[in-house]
Amino acid sequence: MNKIVISLFSLLCFGLAHAQVKPSATLYGTGNWDADSLGNHRVVVSVNQPSDAVLATMEWRRRDFNPEKKNIIVVDAKTGKRVTNVSRFEINREKGEVVFQPQTVPGEYYIYYLKNVMGGSRYYPTVTYPSFEETASAEWVKKNKLSGKKAPQLPAAEIVQYQAINEFNSFYPMEVIATDKEKESLLKAKASESYILFTEDRRFPIRMTTDIPYKWIVDNRHDFFTGSADKGEYYAFQIGVWAARKEVKHLQVQFSALKNRETGDVIPASSFTCFNTGGIDVTGTVFSKDCSVPKGKVQALWMGAMIPEKLAAGAYEGIVTVSAEGVESKNVRLTLNVSGQVIANHGDNEPWRHSRLRWLNSQLGFDDEVISPYIPLIIKGKKISLLGREVQLGANGFPANITSFFEETVTRIGKEGRELLAKPMNLVADGGDWENLDFAVTKHKPATIGWHATNQNSRFIMNLDAQLEADGNMEYKVVLIAREDGAIDDISLRTELVPGLARYMMGLGERGGYYKDMDWKWDVQKNQDAVWTGDVNAGLQLRFYDDKYERPLNTNFYHQKPLKMPISWCNQGNGGIRLASGPAGTSINAYSGKRNVKKGDRLCYYFNVLITPFRTIDTDKQWQDRYYHGYQFIDQTHKFGATVVNIHHANAINPFINYPFLRTKQMKAYIDGAHALDMKVKIYNTVRELSNSCVEMFALRSLGKEIFSEGPGGGFSWLQEHLDQDYIGAWFVPDLKDAAIVNSGVSRWHNYYMEGLDWLVKNVGIDGLYIDDLAFDRMSMKRVRKILDRTNPGALIDLHSANQFNKSDGFANSANLYLEHFPYLDRLWFGEYFDYNMPPEFWIVEVSGIPYGLMGEMLWEGGNKWRGMLYGMTGRNPGYGVDNRPLWHFWDAFGLKGSEMIGYWVSDNPVKTGKEKTLATVYRHKGEKSLVSLATWEDQDVDVTLQIDWEALGLDPKKAVLHAPAIENFQPEKSWKVGETVTVPKGKGWLIVIE
Repeated sequence: MNKIVISLFSLLCFGLAHAQVKPSATLYGTGNWDADSLGNHRVVVSVNQPSDAVLATMEWRRRDFNPEKKNIIVVDAKTGKRVTNVSRFEINREKGEVVFQPQTVPGEYYIYYLKNVMGGSRYYPTVTYPSFEETASAEWVKKNKLSGKKAPQLPAAEIVQYQAINEFNSFYPMEVIATDKEKESLLKAKASESYILFTEDRRFPIRMTTDIPYKWIVDNRHDFFTGSADKGEYYAFQIGVWAARKEVKHLQVQFSALKNRETGDVIPASSFTCFNTGGIDVTGTVFSKDCSVPKGKVQALWMGAMIPEKLAAGAYEGIVTVSAEGVESKNVRLTLNVSGQVIANHGDNEPWRHSRLRWLNSQLGFDDEVISPYIPLIIKGKKISLLGREVQLGANGFPANITSFFEETVTRIGKEGRELLAKPMNLVADGGDWENLDFAVTKHKPATIGWHATNQNSRFIMNLDAQLEADGNMEYKVVLIAREDGAIDDISLRTELVPGLARYMMGLGERGGYYKDMDWKWDVQKNQDAVWTGDVNAGLQLRFYDDKYERPLNTNFYHQKPLKMPISWCNQGNGGIRLASGPAGTSINAYSGKRNVKKGDRLCYYFNVLITPFRTIDTDKQWQDRYYHGYQFIDQTHKFGATVVNIHHANAINPFINYPFLRTKQMKAYIDGAHALDMKVKIYNTVRELSNSCVEMFALRSLGKEIFSEGPGGGFSWLQEHLDQDYIGAWFVPDLKDAAIVNSGVSRWHNYYMEGLDWLVKNVGIDGLYIDDLAFDRMSMKRVRKILDRTNPGALIDLHSANQFNKSDGFANSANLYLEHFPYLDRLWFGEYFDYNMPPEFWIVEVSGIPYGLMGEMLWEGGNKWRGMLYGMTGRNPGYGVDNRPLWHFWDAFGLKGSEMIGYWVSDNPVKTGKEKTLATVYRHKGEKSLVSLATWEDQDVDVTLQIDWEALGLDPKKAVLHAPAIENFQPEKSWKVGETVTVPKGKGWLIVIE
């Protein structure tokens, strides 16, 4: 009789094991365990009766593929010990059968089914999912008849809950898949439909592209949607498109007006946008976007409408029509219940509303207004004047001459100019000299002057469109149209510089330093398309591209999306750039080599010219703005002596990389405290990668490859478990589990960034940005500067970059790569992997910023404080043992603010050493006192006798005293007599006051 009872109990338990439990909010929850060792997900089961083996049948509805290839670990909840006697049977995406030997009865057990192993580097991890590990004893397997393919009849372990380590990792509800049977039933009910729509609330972003969620089966909401909105809110919602039976090509979405039947008020159709089918790009141009859905895939359509503030409350009804090529159109009845209250900032203060999606189409900052310190352009005839420079155009539209009026100190603009060109620039092509047919000014704005020229020779018609901006950026788009078939020997841009101008150079595979002749060829493995050459107070960067240009990824992501070789210039490897110097000056010959053309062929020879310096350096600001990097109590930072705080990411008020919107109350409180102490706070925020904590992540992913770069996937476990691959894993913060993915080169995310910056300035009070490498275009940088200046005058922008002169980064020079952005920066932080033992010519070109009208700081391993002072640079504190306070105190005691900086590179520098590797920069208070900064690159201590122009200093050598005050961790106190030898220690220097 007992055997019969046990058998009946077993059958009942077996039946329970196979009873399908439908997903619900109570069935899914969170727990607390060591996710690093066990993974982010588990199933909690309970065992109520003793048994040597129990069967857990989990209707887990997993979104990941190949679950049968992943390990399963069972842990006794009471003891915390792993259960080793475990066997698996049917394992697929819909369900899993696991038999284990319970130790504690009654008791609960945890079944971990996504255990992962993290390797790789700390900040760029590689995560793998180990295969199933056989740990069961042969005796237990045999005893319980577990060697077959099907699970035997066993007592059932009851499902308690499916758990994630936290809500952020949860799959419920949008990643809990519908079963095949549920999809089959739906398809049977929609037998005549080529594709199926699902309407969805913004609270539940559509996450999967390969499955539909079970939630949609239950909701059964295909042709209607009801939402609630406040007045003034930008209301966002979704429609999911399942291409169930065939590919759905070229989706289109149309909107009717929404009408209030009681009042007659309307929300106009023009208020609506579908972000997946079009928008406004980073140039401010309206565009249409192809949105097609492969067979079997799911596409989220995100859309929204601005609800007018002055609108009667009530229900507004209308129609959303979804159509596609060759398939039936579908109507969705849309009802928006508008409340009586007006929401602040259109809902933007609450990211969950997704109102910020409209920021993707922002046109904020698009105008031709002049940005300080630049001045309005003046054109007289073909001569254009701009801050500190002048461009004389030739009849053919190319520069005939360029003049710089910056003095060698780069602290002033003088009256005598320095010419740059020995001959007019020219695009030389087969067919002889160019005959100009017309020239016209096409744009005349305060910040931009544009012109068009048509030229011809016997082989080509040339259409030239160019413009010069107030900062010194000159853009040329030259199109050659072949007049006949034939072979071409070469087409090349010739730039001839006056003798002595090309003192320094960088780019094209050469580190910053002294000029050298070279012959360079295009190579996709190299992030190289530009060269800068010139002197400290006059130089040019030439950059070459074409009409197919796309901004490549930078830093260690370069090879994931490298530079596209410009068809015209590269010409299948025949093109290159040759630099050669001689008595007549320096020639830069950008050649493209032999090719064949057909009549009517169009060749796009685009290039940019940057005229440096962009502006004078502001030394007083350099001494006045004293930086502290890091999140500390603001009173401590103030006591430290800092006036500007750079808040990086991965801290309490800015935890998530490049998404500073989730701790804004705490950030504002901190910034308010800083402002009360007359301090500024800038935050780390850039466009290169984006945190997985971004609320709009799945909406952005629905835009295909527009916002994020395509890639192999991988990276941290959250990314692999929640994204449908096709991304590039980026920076990861272990302590916060903040995992980013790489943005694409240029996209509407930059528009979002602009609006986000504006919101942060207005609502949080930030005083600027610390940008960690630049992944956006020049237009975006100008917009950033305008937004900051117009809302918070005096706001600051810093640029940090690691040295990119390596194979992974494409051997790029950071200063050359980002030079187009320099006109709008306040300070450089060129840091990691910059070798501060490199010679002074490297420092001046690649680190100091001075030839471009900027000043910088040192970062990597603290820099070299003695050499840094030659350029007005200090290390980044705190970090690497840097403490700038002793130097700051000395600056104040001497009165560095208000002094005139005369660098060692200035030909009439009043203090010289007579040594090539030991240099002197002077900070002069003429007639009162001067500070001499000495530093050496010699391999040993070096003795120097200072050669002083006393008249230039305004001092009497008979009365002068040379004194080095004691500066902690910099120098001991010491004095010298005039003419006495100064011994400069190896790798160090002195700060000597002459008064």
